[in-house]
Amino acid sequence: MNPLLECDEPSIRYKIRLHLYGESPDSAAMQQLQQSIQTSQRVRRLLSERGADGMIPHHAYHKWNGAHWVLVMLAELDYPPGDSDLIPLREQVYGYLFSAQHVRSIKQKTIAGRVRMCASIEGNAIYALSKLGLADERTPELVARLLAWQWPDGGWNCDKNPLTQVSSFTESLLPLRGLAQYAQVTGDAPAAEAAARTAEVFLQRHLFRRLSNGVVMNPDFLKLHYPCYWHYDILMALKVLNEAGFIADPRCGEALDQLRSKQLSDGGFPAEGKFYRVTDEPMNRCTRVDWGGTSRKQMNPFVTADALVVLKAAGHNTVSMGL
Repeated sequence: MNPLLECDEPSIRYKIRLHLYGESPDSAAMQQLQQSIQTSQRVRRLLSERGADGMIPHHAYHKWNGAHWVLVMLAELDYPPGDSDLIPLREQVYGYLFSAQHVRSIKQKTIAGRVRMCASIEGNAIYALSKLGLADERTPELVARLLAWQWPDGGWNCDKNPLTQVSSFTESLLPLRGLAQYAQVTGDAPAAEAAARTAEVFLQRHLFRRLSNGVVMNPDFLKLHYPCYWHYDILMALKVLNEAGFIADPRCGEALDQLRSKQLSDGGFPAEGKFYRVTDEPMNRCTRVDWGGTSRKQMNPFVTADALVVLKAAGHNTVSMGL
């Protein structure tokens, strides 16, 4: 018996049953399980700062407890789509992304013919709104931004140095995720085509090597984290490429081998680093949610679930992993 099937976190049980055991998301049992995510302890903690108006009293992008990040994490947890109670959070996100200040910054950051915005923000918003069933007539405007901002090599970059001509991994992965999710939900061909172009940014570099000389771009890219938020690592990249339909590309192979090499003796995978601190205080880069912490010797259930899903999707045997 896979111990993750007995995990107290329903989103992990849902992910394992859906992706490893192939259960239909339309079955009564799976729909009931997904509904239980809505009232789980971590979801309650994520939403605990909402006021009577349904909004969270922080800037929408406040790390990691603003409305933007709360919606992203709900989408990560497979929160059931179509919950109208989340609309106030959506409006907070839109209020930020369509604010005069944000729109003005787009013009200010158009340098040497390229928009040098943090496209990961729009990408994450598109992903969360599309997956949570909260997209509306304004979501295509965010998609149009990404299409207009996309650099010739297929990615995005917020580096304001006019000499910078190559896309950034951290600013390109989340737009890829958002565009792919949007295309899957809507059938939008331009979004799908743009996502395919972006996938090449990562595949050409085998997800972690420099194109120029093949060396590892950043040692931290090889460490496993959960959540990644806007950061990059090979597991997050494999996860997004799987969602977008590119996990079978042989250029994912080396990253998959790197991931497999990190498997613990019990079959799980550790979180080797983290980008958050757990506290009830509304401090920057803090959260009220415990995401399993870090340990070199003990598996992190969220990292393990994601790792098993991508390995299974890539054709690796996950049934006999000792789990």
